[in-house]
Amino acid sequence: MSRPLPVLRLEGDPVECGRQHGRMARAAITRNVALYLRRFEEDGHVDREEAHRRASAYLEVIERENPAYAAEMRGIAEGSRRELLDIVAVNVRYEILYTEFVRVGLERELAAAGAGGCTAFAVLPSRSANGHLLVGQNWDWIPGVSGAVVRARRAGLPGSLAFTEAGIAGAKIGLNDAGIGLAINGLVTDRDSWSRLRKPFHVRCWEVLAAARLEDAVRAIAGTERACSANFVVARAGGAAPEVVDIETSPDAEFRLSPEDGFLVHANHFVHPDTGGIRQPLAEDRTSTFQRYARMRELLGARAAAGRVTVHDLKTILRDHEGGTKSICRHVDETQPPNFRYETVVSAILDVDAGEMFVASGPPCTARYRVHRLAA
Repeated sequence: MSRPLPVLRLEGDPVECGRQHGRMARAAITRNVALYLRRFEEDGHVDREEAHRRASAYLEVIERENPAYAAEMRGIAEGSRRELLDIVAVNVRYEILYTEFVRVGLERELAAAGAGGCTAFAVLPSRSANGHLLVGQNWDWIPGVSGAVVRARRAGLPGSLAFTEAGIAGAKIGLNDAGIGLAINGLVTDRDSWSRLRKPFHVRCWEVLAAARLEDAVRAIAGTERACSANFVVARAGGAAPEVVDIETSPDAEFRLSPEDGFLVHANHFVHPDTGGIRQPLAEDRTSTFQRYARMRELLGARAAAGRVTVHDLKTILRDHEGGTKSICRHVDETQPPNFRYETVVSAILDVDAGEMFVASGPPCTARYRVHRLAA
């Protein structure tokens, strides 16, 4: 049984929230910095000096695009007693590593074995047993990465409850008290490159969970070019018409999907019918992402058709092992080289209406889901 994730309670202006994050997660941040600096070097021959050069270029972008995020990173560096560029490099690790996954994929057709994978979903209130909007995912990534549940009260912004990696200001799975929920998937295309120097992935996630309206959350993702591709499942609970919009993004294009039959599923490939011009170097991961996507649709569709999807049902689905090493609940594939081994690091189910997150730290077949409440 895995240990529960630590809970970081942040409150105040951006610098102070960062300081609190840095102080409370200092040891975990040190581990993540070491892990990512090692992976930059091993996966892409990006040494610390080059990682800092890229981080410095992105710091200028972030300071221009979102000064509050830049200030929070400075606070994290101060609180954790790390160099600022170490913290920035971790915050833009998506752009650095996914660029390398694409390069490897184009050269060796092995991108997917190195890119991890996530299986996300959304269930509209019309299909859930409690009449609530439910969102979530299995987040598959590097074994040993250190995460945390963050309960944040940032000055002037909606309160939020979310999962992040220690040292990253932008939480990637979570909800806020304005009724906005977020889940994500990594995507790859041959157009991805850190050198595009656009607003980074984790800054966009931070902005989604800082949004008071669905339009603002969508604006954080859409309408501007990106360095790397990604998928965002954005939901808004409450009101007369709860909504879910899935936005598939490449560096210079975006495609929107909506729930069908009251639910939506996404994995690590583009599914919008108008994406024919995008080359996805999926290679070995093609089996995994299509397997997980089809299996999740099958299992969730069966429950949604009955109109009574429960949190318990979702836990059962997220524990599914159909497909072996390609399954929804992912375990390390010992046949792969060490740097191509990934597992479900976190499994999360969000009841957006109730402001609750059910979080398992590790593969959910062995890790217990623990409930976290925004109002706590």
